[in-house]
Amino acid sequence: MGVQYSGFGSKGEISVKTISGSSRLPALFDLVAFLVPGVCAMLVPQMASAQSFTVEQVMSSPFPDDLTAAARVPRVAWVFDARGVRNAWIADAPGFAARQVTHYSADDGMALASLRLTPDGRTVVYSRGSELNAEGDVADPTSNVTRPKQQVWAVDVDKGEPRYLGDLDCAREGCEDVELSPDGTTAVWAARGQLWVAPVSGATPAHQLAFVRGENDSPKWSPDGSEIAFVSHRGDHSFIAIYNFGQESIRYLAPSVDRDSMPRWSADGKQIVFVRIHGLEERLPLLQIRPNPWAIYVADASSGEAHAIWHSSEEQNGSLPNLTENKSLHFVGNRILFASEQDGWNHLYSIAASGGAAVLLTPGEFEVEDVTISRDAHSVIYSSNQDDIDRRHLWRVRVDGGKPEPLSKGPTMEWTPVELSDGRTIVCLGSTAVSPAMPYHLTSSGREMIAGLLPGDFPTAQLVAPKQVTFPAEDGLEIHGQLFVPRGRTAAGPALLFMHGGSRRQMMLGFHYMQYYHNAYAENQYLASRGFVVLSVNYRTGIMYGRAFREREKGGPRGAEEYQDIVAAAKYLQTLAIVDTKKIGLWGGSYGGFLTAMGLARNSDIFAAGVDFHGVHDWSARGIFRGGPGGQEGGGPPDRAEAMRLAFESSPNASIRSWKSPVLLIQGDDDRNVDFSQMVDLVQRLREQKVPFEQMVFPDEIHDFLLWRSWVRGYKACADFFDRVLAKGESISTGD
Repeated sequence: MGVQYSGFGSKGEISVKTISGSSRLPALFDLVAFLVPGVCAMLVPQMASAQSFTVEQVMSSPFPDDLTAAARVPRVAWVFDARGVRNAWIADAPGFAARQVTHYSADDGMALASLRLTPDGRTVVYSRGSELNAEGDVADPTSNVTRPKQQVWAVDVDKGEPRYLGDLDCAREGCEDVELSPDGTTAVWAARGQLWVAPVSGATPAHQLAFVRGENDSPKWSPDGSEIAFVSHRGDHSFIAIYNFGQESIRYLAPSVDRDSMPRWSADGKQIVFVRIHGLEERLPLLQIRPNPWAIYVADASSGEAHAIWHSSEEQNGSLPNLTENKSLHFVGNRILFASEQDGWNHLYSIAASGGAAVLLTPGEFEVEDVTISRDAHSVIYSSNQDDIDRRHLWRVRVDGGKPEPLSKGPTMEWTPVELSDGRTIVCLGSTAVSPAMPYHLTSSGREMIAGLLPGDFPTAQLVAPKQVTFPAEDGLEIHGQLFVPRGRTAAGPALLFMHGGSRRQMMLGFHYMQYYHNAYAENQYLASRGFVVLSVNYRTGIMYGRAFREREKGGPRGAEEYQDIVAAAKYLQTLAIVDTKKIGLWGGSYGGFLTAMGLARNSDIFAAGVDFHGVHDWSARGIFRGGPGGQEGGGPPDRAEAMRLAFESSPNASIRSWKSPVLLIQGDDDRNVDFSQMVDLVQRLREQKVPFEQMVFPDEIHDFLLWRSWVRGYKACADFFDRVLAKGESISTGD
């Protein structure tokens, strides 16, 4: 059965509504676990120990993403990924009866992204398929004999029959960006370095907008739909360009040797704001961390003349923030909204379009993430970890300044806010510690679920609420984590560390807003149900604890100082009476896979086993180090040799001789984030050192597995490995 938490009422009470099932005891048990998790072990230890659930069950909830709203009617749309079957859904205020629009039916690895609603809400436009890899192929984890494509589609919500608009075929992760004209009749997107347009009706095929040198992307329609502004990348510099439909011409805004990006139109279409950073400088040292100063320019859209209205400082905190990236720059009335980390935290500011002093809108030791503008353009709605550092909640503040107003609070989490066309209703995505992500609309007393499509056998009542913990690293830096304790646990037993990837991520006290970590949170719940204490570690170089915590001079390939946080987490576990200090393992993916391998390579005396999902094992084999010119004489960075040495020393491979503990390695061989060669190479080194290992390879899978069944297989293997090797102490092969 499932339970919906509607949030806090006016007097602090929690409203609970059963979604499916009729047993009142599990619902009561779930509520008690949610509020006071420790009480449950004392009340019903026999029942808790008898309960169990499968990986399939805890990962069965449909994951919502790409929430969007229509401009002229109170309608929202989102994507549901239900066991790998991805479809578009819609709901209308005030009743919010959710209904499915598309009807795909297979776990086929075809991602559905860039969801858009036409202003009248009658048509949904979206992309389907993955980005291209280095060989120019769309991912095909099903190993279909027919080459898949990444394409743009449209479907009328009352008919439900998708129509093909054109090929997308973008060449980097997350590059899908389909933009609709203000009247909703035409779609534009970037593909193969150029812009393509097509009528949403599908009446004529998509065609290239114009030939423009460079790699062109980020299209933005003018308010009247007569022009499109976009970014034209030229390698070491970039321009803001404008295409005019009537004249079929291109003009550029204040072209320079610098890199311009993020064009945004004013409401009257007469001005464009954009960001400018310095052009690329060659042969810069790799080990030196340099500031990345930037400026905000406002241009006359007709003449192309532009002037700077704001400059960052030349200090490290003045660097262009990458936490909100291009989500926070907006032209709002006669003001410009932007994000800056000038005080060490990612905050929102606004400044008059004519220039002047910038106003800090979100003061305090917290960080802003999602940003959306209200329909009346008077305020901004955003998500942050203000007053609740390991969760997300929604806030509103006036664009011209004032005290921020909390829109949600308590032991829930909310993100991706959108305001409907009525200018009153706010819809978001949200979760709790024991209920997975779903769409919600905010009410005066909390929030109400829009689409409570929780499967009947989802194990809400058997999940645990993780506890927020902090502990010091060796250098004194405070580290946050979430501790999952199995119900009824009183004696010492096996424990695990979990490390997220990124590393620009933060794990939280509930189901995550990113699907990769929504899945990982479910796996941590499953591991806890199997008797493992799990500590999820928010190590340094992660987000939401300030820029100084995130941007480390000796992080990653420059020294891997974040590894001390993993050792500190293990030492914290060793202080707990419920942890067997000889049975501590660790697992993680990507950057978390790197830290898993680091733990096994450097401290097999602490970590008895590990599961490494697509981890980095040799920093020196990645990026600028791989295949580039060597040394200053060859035209490369002057400290390339020293940087390569340090990068290798900061890698698990450098400590391979002290790696003794068994490991399970898991990766797809079409990984576009971490080369599959990292796993291939590590296996040969483990064989040479006679280290026990097992491997699981997914042919044609990518980094963020596209198939639901790949996640299930990987997570089952992870739990089984720890059951056998860590909990029971079984031996495994040292060869294959």
